[in-house]
Amino acid sequence: MSEEDLDLGEDRSLLLVDDDDSFLKRLGKAMEKRGFEVEMAGSVAAGKAIAMARPPAYAVCDLRLEDGNGLDVVEVLREKRPDCRIVVLTGYGAIATAVAAVKIGATDYLSKPADATDITNALLSRGDSLPPPPENPMSADRVRWEHIQRVYELCDRNVSETARRLNMHRRTLQRILAKRSPR
Repeated sequence: MSEEDLDLGEDRSLLLVDDDDSFLKRLGKAMEKRGFEVEMAGSVAAGKAIAMARPPAYAVCDLRLEDGNGLDVVEVLREKRPDCRIVVLTGYGAIATAVAAVKIGATDYLSKPADATDITNALLSRGDSLPPPPENPMSADRVRWEHIQRVYELCDRNVSETARRLNMHRRTLQRILAKRSPR
């Protein structure tokens, strides 16, 4: 996809906020090739500082950063530049978080691993057209695991309370939480 194919508008500024340095650099290069003027931040603090000083036309922000929540950067961007198109990225694709991101003002929400093409499409999508269904939707096991993780987080990582709310034995829940996430 060449630069001429994309309609980025007059302002091509793009803020990337992610604490995974290698991912940030790879994505930065890929987005520059697509014609964006990229500025990168590795933390919530750095992202907010750039958003305050030079609010971009576009932003891609990771949800969980070492120094806090990426939604804090989204709020600053919305305040400083209401027309900014923001995509929130996360490795923890949970519905509750997606709803929160969109309510705060994110244009779209993608779970990692998202590539530069997915991100570009999300940044440039217009209108209310529904996106095509995912080519590799989550398995039923993965959906169940995501739900358990969400309830666990909502219960402040309290195993007993989570087990009670999910109506399952505490030891069963502990075994599920100890395993890696299903694909």
